Amino acid sequence: MSDSDQGSTDGSRGQVEWLRPLNPQNSHMNSSGSRAAVPTVVSFNRHELREIMNLYGRMVAAGEWRDYAMDFTTDKAVFSIFRRTSEMPLYRIEKDPKLARKQGAYSVVAPMGQILRRGPELAKVISVIDRKLKLVAG
Repeated sequence: MSDSDQGSTDGSRGQVEWLRPLNPQNSHMNSSGSRAAVPTVVSFNRHELREIMNLYGRMVAAGEWRDYAMDFTTDKAVFSIFRRTSEMPLYRIEKDPKLARKQGAYSVVAPMGQILRRGPELAKVISVIDRKLKLVAG
């Protein structure tokens, strides 16, 4: 059986990647044996997701929004809101920890890239896109 039949190979040693034993003690070692930096991914915590999903649920019930997507990278976490799946996002709620001490970690970004609001508290930041239903006299 060839290496291509067994899975992807590690170019330096020719070993099959998924056959390599996983040892938690040295799982973050690079090929030279020294400790490699563990890439961390920025994500929303449970409380942040609850606030975002509460807003999202209200807007779906009102017929304003229909879909969402979440992206988690090493730099920031993004919650994108869509009116239709095939379109550009209406809004992006972003969490960027690098900006936490400067302008605040959270921001709401409009479709063309304008930052609608930025700050350290998620609830205040997302209030810019939270349209409360109003009673209209008629």
